[in-house]
Amino acid sequence: MSIKGPIISIEDDADDQFLIKSVMDELNIPNKVLFFGNGLEALLYLETTQEQPFLIICDINMPVMNGLELRERIDQNEYLRKKSIPFVFLSTADNPQIIEAAYDSTIQGFFKKENNFNELRNRFKVIFEYWKCCLHPNNNA
Repeated sequence: MSIKGPIISIEDDADDQFLIKSVMDELNIPNKVLFFGNGLEALLYLETTQEQPFLIICDINMPVMNGLELRERIDQNEYLRKKSIPFVFLSTADNPQIIEAAYDSTIQGFFKKENNFNELRNRFKVIFEYWKCCLHPNNNA
């Protein structure tokens, strides 16, 4: 994890991408945000980049490769596993079975995607501040 690395957002909804970017701009989060519309696009990027991302924020339900499938593929890839990129879900899918499946896949958090801008902003502030302060095997400023 690099505090200065990009934040990877895997979100297939353009309106949600806009909201996420707006929230991050309002919070003055300095990291660039890279958006991917599905898990496969994100996986291809993660497998080929030399960058050390700061954080992955992923939706669950997406076309091509959903969030749970992406997390499984990351766990199976030694190169990506060693990067130890914090991985959290941000999703409207909040039923107990999905949450349990998500935590079975060794994620670091599951957050409900809020429809209210202020609540979403507060959620992102908590996520960002936590990971900014957290000690991590791949910390590098």
